[in-house]
Amino acid sequence: MLSNEEIVYVKKGGQEFIQFKKLLQYSNIISHAYSIGIDKNYRTFKPDRSPLLNEDYKKNINDYKTLCDVNGLNYKNLIKAMQNHTDNVICVNSISNNETIDSDEIADGLITNTKDIVLSTTNADCILLLMLDPIKNVIANIHSGWKGTLQEISVKAVKKMVEKYECNPKDIIVCICPSIRKCHFEVDKDVYELFYDRFEKLGNINSFIQKSNKEQKWYIDTILINKIILKQIGILEENIVDSGICSVCNKDYVHSYRAEGKSYGLSTAIISLK
Repeated sequence: MLSNEEIVYVKKGGQEFIQFKKLLQYSNIISHAYSIGIDKNYRTFKPDRSPLLNEDYKKNINDYKTLCDVNGLNYKNLIKAMQNHTDNVICVNSISNNETIDSDEIADGLITNTKDIVLSTTNADCILLLMLDPIKNVIANIHSGWKGTLQEISVKAVKKMVEKYECNPKDIIVCICPSIRKCHFEVDKDVYELFYDRFEKLGNINSFIQKSNKEQKWYIDTILINKIILKQIGILEENIVDSGICSVCNKDYVHSYRAEGKSYGLSTAIISLK
């Protein structure tokens, strides 16, 4: 069920994860994975308490450790974005030294060309995008919830890869991890109006915004929006790879805020240069 023409499902060392076939073509360059299993939780930071004293933190760190271990990565080299639905994308040149894997800086996108650093983002419906430029050996890991999509964080990440590392958009591969899809991303009028005003410029708006049968409700296809805006800045269509997995439809396999409610856990995507 979690394997298709774009991804493979792997069970190894007590861990389950998916990998993108396109990225596996560059397994000599990178390691990557998107976690599977709602028994695992990759939440590691709560601003209202010390994570180092929290049992959940220790358990979740161990989940990271085992996921890294089975992919030949050192979890001590892992850095996780302190996500807050921003459009902030940062370049990472060294690992965290604050005794946690969490970045001190609030960011929803991480980029590096440094070997052995493991970039991590988390989601529970939001879009995670893994990026690789195999020519310049640059990777990125981007969290784009609906607010991030409105701010076009995926585009800003590509632009930063071009600016900081001289990447060519035509060389960049973008892989879209499991996330909420149009079938379940139903929004109220206020969010609908934000998307309409922002992306009416794209044309054919009915392809990614659809009226729900419920009064004052709409369905929005944030996946399609990201594909369109990425192609507009030069990413080749054949280099945009979609897992095709809806987190809500597959709530027994990946975490989903809409399915789990306030007690939701987090899945993770990791990527590292060898």
